[in-house]
Amino acid sequence: MILLGFVFSLLGIGFMCWLLFNLAVYALPCFLGIWAGIAAYHSGAGVVGTIIIALVAGVATALAGQLAVLAIPVTSIRAAIALLFAGPAAFAGYNTVLGIAEIGIPSHAWRVAFAVFGAVMVGGTAWARMSFAVPTIIGQTLAGESDQPPMASWTRGR
Repeated sequence: MILLGFVFSLLGIGFMCWLLFNLAVYALPCFLGIWAGIAAYHSGAGVVGTIIIALVAGVATALAGQLAVLAIPVTSIRAAIALLFAGPAAFAGYNTVLGIAEIGIPSHAWRVAFAVFGAVMVGGTAWARMSFAVPTIIGQTLAGESDQPPMASWTRGR
């Protein structure tokens, strides 16, 4: 019975870390959703209206960012949009890992080192999720340019 409790405790801690990581990756939509919910609550929307407005604002922010990355063919602008989502994610990852590290690591330098590593990992994951969302369709990108050299031009004479 004790072994079963230990296994479930580890699974619960792992699940909570996974939830914290996903929340940190989507820090910008989460922040904007909470901000819109607070604004709606203070304008008299009530509890149910606040929750609905917060969810709609957060989902709309995430979808708008992904659609902007998909629709814009210029790579530097797509990277800037992805960086706009990665900045708050890195900040949230730093604070999350620092808070968890304060539980069991006595040295301040090691806590900060782990927090910086967490910020890089979470920010990089958020940037990758946004910037690599552009699909390619059999050698063609959405803008119509080919990512491979044309075969017919150098194989005609052979």
